[in-house]
Amino acid sequence: MKVFKFMILCLVFATYPALAAKLKPAAGTDKVVKTSEQKKQATYINPVFEPDFADPTIIKAADGWFYGYATENTWTDGVHHLVPVIKSKNLIQWQYVSDAFKVRPMWKKSGGIWAPDVTVVNGQYYMFYSYSTWGDSNPGIGLAIADKPEGPFVDQGKLFDSESIGVSNSIDPCLFQTGKGAKQKSYLFWGSFFGIYGIELSADLKSVKGSKFKIAGNAFEASCIKEKNGKFYFFGSVGSCCDGANSQYRVNVAVSSDIRGPYKDKAGVEILADGAEGTALIAGNRAIGWVGPGHNSKIITDDAGNDYFLYHAIDPSNANLPGGATRRPLMMDKLIWTHGWPQIQGNIPGRDSQKSPIINH
Repeated sequence: MKVFKFMILCLVFATYPALAAKLKPAAGTDKVVKTSEQKKQATYINPVFEPDFADPTIIKAADGWFYGYATENTWTDGVHHLVPVIKSKNLIQWQYVSDAFKVRPMWKKSGGIWAPDVTVVNGQYYMFYSYSTWGDSNPGIGLAIADKPEGPFVDQGKLFDSESIGVSNSIDPCLFQTGKGAKQKSYLFWGSFFGIYGIELSADLKSVKGSKFKIAGNAFEASCIKEKNGKFYFFGSVGSCCDGANSQYRVNVAVSSDIRGPYKDKAGVEILADGAEGTALIAGNRAIGWVGPGHNSKIITDDAGNDYFLYHAIDPSNANLPGGATRRPLMMDKLIWTHGWPQIQGNIPGRDSQKSPIINH
């Protein structure tokens, strides 16, 4: 089955960078030359990048490229990546560029840099990141800023930790900005299985403003907000992210007319109560070849107005990296909006050829 998948992938992508996870392009070779074969290309197949790209965040940069950032990890080539950075012109052909950090942030004695969230702000690149270890009693969230999407990102230090903000397991940040000009407000959402919280940030995004507010109960982590047609859509991951082939990770959705909530599922049930999980968006199982889909990026919209959902998932037949960590490649599926509600076809990761996003360059 693995050989069959690889053969299909080669046919679909005549120039797909299968070794992108291992090879950094030489200087001056990052320009894409579109062949007639590529111009005709109309489909892709998951995963869109491997061997690993956990907890992804995707942005479109000022240079016209899409950039992706992920949790630090040691890949199959044995190289440890301190927040790997990849880039693509079309969301489906990616190449490794660099690591976001040259030096590990030092405001915490130990831990990993997890779940980076990057946003373009006034021509600079702001990365909020988690700093934590498994079972950490006081994880926190920091900020780093870069002048270029590939970095290097310069650490600005700690925004807050669990003790100072009063929220256990303060990881998985997501910056959300709403409004324009003088009316724009910036909020950071975060949390992992001890409630999802939000807080307004200062104009320079380097400190908190006002009091935190709770928008979801203890079922969720890896929250993400999308504003569409005057409503705010909450995407949150539930279940176990990192149990290899046994992972039960999945993503559910809720909606609100106010950024602060209440967020409700499709049946009108609020997700603020502990145990409430929202409405199912995507889940996996071994029969389809993918388990544990979750921790999605902000939603990406193509030139035709279609929305795409980028996330990680686990191949149960190849579920771990050499060091033992769960291997989580980058995946993508189209969001389908029906009666004001987001859906993914079949509520499962796409396993066959899918239509490619329309991205004009």
